[in-house]
Formats: sequence, C-alpha cells, structure tokens
Amino acid sequence: MTQPRIGKTIHDSTPHWPAAPRRPAGAPNILLVLFDDVGFSDFGCYGSSIRTPAIDAIAARGLRYSGFHTTAMCSTTRAALLTGRNHHAVGVGCLANFDSGFPGYRGKISPDAGTLAEMLRPHGWRNYMVGKWHVTPLTQSGPAGPFDGWPLGRGFDRFYGFLDAETDQFAPELVRDNTHVDPPGSFESGYHLTSDLVDQSMRMLAEHQADAPDAPWLLWLALGACHAPHQAPQELIRGYDAQFAHGWDVEREQRLARQKALGLVPPDTELPPRNDGVPAWDSLGEAERRVFTRLQSAYAGMLTHADEQLARLMQFLDASGMADDTLVLVLSDNGASQEGGVAGFVNAMGPYNLRREEMAEKLARIDEIGGPGTHANFPHGWAMASNTPLKRYKQNTHGGGIRDPLVMAWPRGIAARGELRHGFWHARDLLPTLLDVCGVTPPETIHGIAQQPVTGESLRATLADPAPRSRQGAQIFEMFGHRGLWHGGWKAVAWHAPGTPFDADRWELYHLDQDFAENHDLAAAEPERLARLQALWWQEAEAHQVLPLDDRFGARFAENAQRAQGARTRFVFHHGMGHLPSDVAPDLRARAYRIEAQVLIPEGGAEGVLVAHGDATSGYSLYLQDGHLVHDLNVGGVHQVLRSDRPVAPGRRRLAVQMELGPLQRVPLPGHGQAIVPASRHARLWIDDACVAEGPCRFGFATLISWSGLDIGRDRASPVSHYAAPFVFTGRLLCVTVDLQPQQPLDGHGIGQAEMARQ
Repeated sequence: MTQPRIGKTIHDSTPHWPAAPRRPAGAPNILLVLFDDVGFSDFGCYGSSIRTPAIDAIAARGLRYSGFHTTAMCSTTRAALLTGRNHHAVGVGCLANFDSGFPGYRGKISPDAGTLAEMLRPHGWRNYMVGKWHVTPLTQSGPAGPFDGWPLGRGFDRFYGFLDAETDQFAPELVRDNTHVDPPGSFESGYHLTSDLVDQSMRMLAEHQADAPDAPWLLWLALGACHAPHQAPQELIRGYDAQFAHGWDVEREQRLARQKALGLVPPDTELPPRNDGVPAWDSLGEAERRVFTRLQSAYAGMLTHADEQLARLMQFLDASGMADDTLVLVLSDNGASQEGGVAGFVNAMGPYNLRREEMAEKLARIDEIGGPGTHANFPHGWAMASNTPLKRYKQNTHGGGIRDPLVMAWPRGIAARGELRHGFWHARDLLPTLLDVCGVTPPETIHGIAQQPVTGESLRATLADPAPRSRQGAQIFEMFGHRGLWHGGWKAVAWHAPGTPFDADRWELYHLDQDFAENHDLAAAEPERLARLQALWWQEAEAHQVLPLDDRFGARFAENAQRAQGARTRFVFHHGMGHLPSDVAPDLRARAYRIEAQVLIPEGGAEGVLVAHGDATSGYSLYLQDGHLVHDLNVGGVHQVLRSDRPVAPGRRRLAVQMELGPLQRVPLPGHGQAIVPASRHARLWIDDACVAEGPCRFGFATLISWSGLDIGRDRASPVSHYAAPFVFTGRLLCVTVDLQPQQPLDGHGIGQAEMARQ
C-alpha cells in the first residue's frame, strides 16, 4: 500500500490520502426487519386473516420461503443471524439472561464470532441498529456496561432501542447508543414504541442520505411486535373481535386452506391434533371465549399496527429513491409464544408473583387489554393457531418453534415477483447470503482476533432459481433440553420434560420433505435411520458447544441472579442518576430490606417520588404525597399502600421503608409448580427515628419484581402507584440507600418459569 513520504520539510515530502472504501459493484443496501414471536402463519401472505398489507406487498415484489428455520428463541436466533454460525458455537446457546459458566452458554456473542455489521464496516457500510438487541447479558445492561456486547461494541454505528427481551410499548426502557434515555412520548400523547422505532429508522436513513449518499447501509430493525405485552391502539384491537370469534379451531382450518391455495404447503398437508392441554374452542364457556378472543385481537392489532409502521418506512424508501437498491428481508425470530399459558394473561405479573388471575378478573378488565398498565399475552390455543399447521411452540424444537416466515425483495437484484421458494434453510444461512450478494468475504480476523469459520450456507442461488433447494450440511437444534436435527430432508426430534433423564426422551422421525407438519412419525419403521441421525446429533453437539445438556433453566436463572450481585448488600443512589435496568437494580426477592432516602424538605413541604422500581403492572414506590410519606407495594396490580400517620416536617429528614419477613414456605405457583416464599411480610415506614405506619403485606415479589427498572427522584413513565408520572420530587434528594439482609434461597423453578415469560 502506498505510504506518505516524510522529509525534513514539506518540500521534500509527499502526502498520501488512502482511498475510501467503495461500494462493491451491484451491492445493495440491506433492510432486515425482524419480528418477535410471530408464528409461521401470521402474515397475510402466509395464510393469516390478520391484515399485513405492507408485508404482503413486499412478498408480491419478491420471494417467500416455506422452509426457513430459526432456533426456537429470541437471543439465540439473533446470535445466529448476526454471526452466520450456530448459536451455541458463538456462546448464546440459550438466553442473554444468564451465563451458565460453559462456553456455549455465556449469554453473549464471543469475540471470535464477528457480526454482520463488523464484517460490512471495512467495506464502507454504515450500520444502524434499531429495536430489540437481547444478545448482551442483562447483568451488563446497566449505565456502566461493560459496553463491548452492546450494538456499538459489535459493529453498529448507531443504536436506538432496548436491550432486554421485551419492554412496555407505551413506556419503553430505551437506549440511544450507549446511554439510557427517556421515551419521547407517553400513552397520553399517542406514543407507541413501534412508531418511534420506525421514526428513528427513517431519521437515520435520511441523515445517511444527506451526509453519505454513495455509501451502502445496513438497517437492522428488530421490532418489539409481537412479543408480550401485546399492546396496540384500541381501535385496531377491538376491530378484530368479530373476526376471531369463531375460535382457534376454525382459524387453524381456515389458515391451512389458505396456505394450500397459496402453495405454501403441500396440498395433502393435514392439521396435527391440538397441542397438549389445548381445549376445543366449543368446550369453552362464554366468558372464556370473550376474553380469549380479545387477547387474540390484541395480538392481531399489534401485528397490524407494526405493518402500518413498516408501510411508512417502505414509502420513505420509495420517496427517497433508495428502494431499488435495497434488499429487504422480513422474518420472525421463532414461533408463536406458549408463555401466555392455558388461559392467557391480562397482567402476567400477578400470576408470576402468586396472585391468581381468575377469569372473572380477566373479564372485568377486558376493555383494558392491550392498553397501558396491562401485560397481555394470548393463551396456548391462539399460539397454536399462529403456528399453523405446525406442532408446539416457541422454546420447542418441533416445527411450531423453529419454522418461520421469511420474505425477501430487491427490485434490482431479484427478478421474481410473488414467487415461493421451498427447501430447508436456517437463520445462520442469511449472513453468508448477505455477504455473497454484497461481494464481501468473511474476514479471518476482527480487531486482531482470529475468527471462527462462518458455517452458514449462502442461499443466493434461490434468489433466481425456483427449483426446490436446501442447505447441504446438517442443522442441529437444542433448547432447554429439547433436541432436533435435520439432514438430507429428514428430521429427528425429541421433546424433553424438565427434570427427567435425557436418555428417557422419545425421539421422533419425520421425512420433512414429504411431511410438512410432522404428522407421521417413522421412528418405529426406520430405526436405523433414526439411530444415524441421533449419532449425528451428538457429533454436531460436540462440534458446536451444545454440551453439556442442561434442563435446569430455573436453577440457572436463580444462580445468575445471586451471582450477579454476589455478596453486595448495600446500594447508594444519588439524585441525577439515570434509569437502572431491573437486572442490575437491588434484588429484593426473598429477603428483608430497608430503603432510606435522605432529603431536605423546604418550608411549604415537598412531594414526589424518592425511589421507584417497576411500572403499573408491578413494582414498588416510596414517595411523598400531600405532605405524607407513602409506600406502595404493587404486585400484579394489587396496591398494598402504607401512609404515614403524620406529615413530613420541613428540614433534613431520613425517610424509610423497612420490610421484615417471616419463615419460608413452599406454595403453589399458579400453573407453574411451586415457589418458595416468606410466610409473611410486614412493612414499616419511618420518619427519622419514628415509626409512622406499619402493616402486613399479603403479596410480595415471589419470582419477579418487574420488567421495568429503577428510578431515583421520579417515576419515569408507567407509574407504579397512584400518581401521574414522572411525579418528580420537589424537595432536595441527597441520596437513597438500599440495605439488604442476606438472601434466603430463591426458588429456581418459579423464577425460571417467570423469566421465561419475558423471553
């Protein structure tokens, strides 16, 4: 490479300016739109009656794939998409929510597995990440990082979105680049996260075009839709009630008929029996049908709302002249979610903290579903319908968990218009495909670190060739002990019951090329073929860091929570600090504690929040209102309020809440086994050294405090208690101290089940 010649003076020196990277000939911009928890049949162009005209229009301008597969979970699919490798191989064998101590399960993409953004950047691409990340350990998501696993640490130039698995769509926990920021609006002002994410996407691209119009770009737009909480404008939600009143059994039949008419599935495809535990729609009572229909309407409204926002982005690309040079991909990260349970939720935080949500309560709150203060998720029956015609759900390695929609369009690079592509492909195959069409070779090193080989296979040939075609190599699946392997058109799969020996799992065998819905188990008819695939599974497992098999996901969550904060029992927060995510905030579960605020109260009094952790669905808040000290322990929407018996006098004061616990006991966790919780809780309020209120608390935080984090001196967005957020403290807040007593044993099973609801 030419170098400048440096002499003693400018007269005997020769300058040199390195050439800027240039777009490889014919290389496109890339827009990847990643939906969350959207099932195989949920897009209109995949058989649904849910309105998705923007996605359908993209499909009409390009391709739909019938055999695209993911990893059964969100963090893991993102890791495979970003790196082009199996997710276990890059350290994200399960979720970003914990690190099990083994190489395949660190919850973070390893530095020897470069991301698409890191590979494109040296060739001139500008990389923009908007929306859900969820491949950073949540214990590393606080304001002090470390930031090496955040988007800007993995090759993206700009980031606007959220780091966790989910967030409230009306009051999200947002990050811009490496800084936590407040949402720019509220429910009352008409704010919704999906609209905001698309606004930010258009702004980034508009600024890109203004500043570097010749440089290619990657926009990774990962929506919160349609992960719980299912939240959308009420007019969209209620507009779907009549459409889904016929129930999930009829809906499955109608979707399969459309899929056959569209050519997505073979004409002889049959619906498998209902998934285990799903009742016939006609067996339900009137109240159940009304509630379950509205829960499905909230899901559908959220998807249609997202499609409307995607339409705005596509219109912007057309108006800006960038559409023809942009390869657009629209896909989902896994199948529809089973985390709503058999009866769904209006507010999941109640049941996960031992407060049963009866059907009468659901019915009484039916008109709140999908709005602020709800954490809605639909029941198993509707998730089953979303995955039509496939078995099981997200988390599982049967088709319902891992076969997903994939739509692609590129006006200048894909001549097909509305065509289908059949054959088996996997999420790890998209990165090599994108590098292929961009003319980029995976680097051998990134930042001086030797890289793993990219093991995905390019499907570029399918862009022009309609002949059925599949990847050549085998594809392994594993999630929470559920296992599977595809090779040469055949699939072996085993559903695993947690806590049972892996050797006791019953393996099934399907000729997937001839049995789309996995209806005809050939394990008994072809035991030798099954044995070969099982042996190949173990080979692939060893090669890709899948081992050791571990189904103790509840224990993993409990261990991770205890290990993250270690022996730390004291936290000091000062006024002016920003938002603290829930996973790095003080963990009050299964322990006694004291929270004390040191304040200066002016003459005339003060009011506002001293400390608040959570949101309207669950959490706690210590605040002043009408001159009195108030503590609200909000568990799933049940407010347990203590109010001081006297006002807080002016001057320097110590204001505190103290929680005392009784002995531990084991109690049923509704729908999810048992939890270990204190037999009693007793709270006291203190002004200086005087106890000014006390009383028992019926409910506490058994498994989760909240998905939303902690604020000092205000309650950022969705209010924990009975005040209008942000309810900023009007006195002078000197500091807040949280002192924790030693933690009693956490119930791993209960925590695991509750944590799974947020994935």
